[in-house]
Amino acid sequence: MAPSLDRQGYWGRPTSTLDWCEENYVVSFYIAEFWNTVSNLIMILPPICGAILTFRDGLEFRYVCSFLGLAAVGVGSWCFHMTLLYEMQLLDELPMIYSTCVFVYCLYECFKQENNISFIPIALLLIFSVSVTVVYLQWKEPVFHQVMYGALVACLVMRSIFIVTWVYPWLRPLCYTSLVVFLFGFLLWNIDNIFCDTIRASRQTLPPGVGVVTQFHAWWHIFTGLGSYLHILLSLQIRATYLKYRPKVKFLCGVWPTLHIDPQKTS
Repeated sequence: MAPSLDRQGYWGRPTSTLDWCEENYVVSFYIAEFWNTVSNLIMILPPICGAILTFRDGLEFRYVCSFLGLAAVGVGSWCFHMTLLYEMQLLDELPMIYSTCVFVYCLYECFKQENNISFIPIALLLIFSVSVTVVYLQWKEPVFHQVMYGALVACLVMRSIFIVTWVYPWLRPLCYTSLVVFLFGFLLWNIDNIFCDTIRASRQTLPPGVGVVTQFHAWWHIFTGLGSYLHILLSLQIRATYLKYRPKVKFLCGVWPTLHIDPQKTS
């Protein structure tokens, strides 16, 4: 990550433990990292729409929480990149842990009776979340957060692959699409971190409209936001299929995938 040697703006000197590769306050005096900020819209608007549709279709509230958790990550990330303040960094990073715990619960409890609540997994995930929070507040090391988040994602990947391999193989395209999209975003995140100096130098020689394409952390938001959204659709479809509902993927405006649940069960 590049040090903060950029312009000063509305929110003052950055206090976060991370300052990403986008030059600060270049586009707007009020937004520290403009492209890293607005790219979070993909993690805010579609999940809110998904939560509304899921609530309307009457599926279990845990899936509404999944969508709203992803939206909360998007809002927190927006605030973090807009201000580069430490408090806003926590508003971004800690919801990543909490929302992914919801994803884990949904996917590992997908083959239970309808409206069944398993308290042991909830307790374990709560203990994990609280422990990570306490440690991270005391030990302000971003790598710790990244490792804990990565462990949760690994649990999701293993469970998803198991289900589409042995239980519902017809869901492989959706599973592997969400995984590849997410991993591609992770690749761009690493490129942005490792080659930041080179990327920044290249932006000085590129036209502004072209230089925007090199904002790889913004692309990380877009691809991981889409990958996470598709994962929730996968989890929803697994659950709806198990409960013998009739899940059907539809495309909003012919582009954006949404899942609609027929309340009438199959025989």
